[in-house]
Amino acid sequence: MRRKELFEEVIRSHGGVAKTADFLSAGIRADEVAALCNEGYITRIKHGYYELSPECDVPEEKLLSVFVPEAILCVESALYHYGYSDFAPRKWAIAVPRTISRTKLSGSVLAIQPYYVETNLYGLGRRTERINGVALPIYDRERTICDCFKYRNRLDSEIFAKALNAYVRDSDKNLKNLSDYAKMLRVSKGLTEIMEVLLNG
Repeated sequence: MRRKELFEEVIRSHGGVAKTADFLSAGIRADEVAALCNEGYITRIKHGYYELSPECDVPEEKLLSVFVPEAILCVESALYHYGYSDFAPRKWAIAVPRTISRTKLSGSVLAIQPYYVETNLYGLGRRTERINGVALPIYDRERTICDCFKYRNRLDSEIFAKALNAYVRDSDKNLKNLSDYAKMLRVSKGLTEIMEVLLNG
């Protein structure tokens, strides 16, 4: 197999973004990676990560999964995905463990809005959805609504109100999970008061 074809195969087999280690494990030397990068055949996205230059259309969802594999879509990004908000976030709202390196996030090639979550609550309500063809972790509807209350001071009031009303109308809502999550996330009082009005209004 020709060298460029091997490069292409390695990159495509890793979803459009390959690491230096991926090339090395395929028998491609570091100097060969540098040479093809200088030729413009591949493009260095950030230190140690490459894509094929003619494409340069790797979706942001794929980049997010590669650069921040710990990320779980939450709050604004989750609201938009579930149709609870018409506002397409300018930044990826992601939940990450509080123990994650801040340096890792600051070096991201994407615009992100991190929410640092306690380890014992990080996986609560986590599921996987395909977004733009990429499988990404995302909090379910109930965790997303609870997070709206938890981070209410960071949300636009109109987005907050629209999200709650959209959830109430959603036939896929699970009120038992909502109640359970609210207790665990310590937002039960405020959530119960508002949701009772909306559900019984």
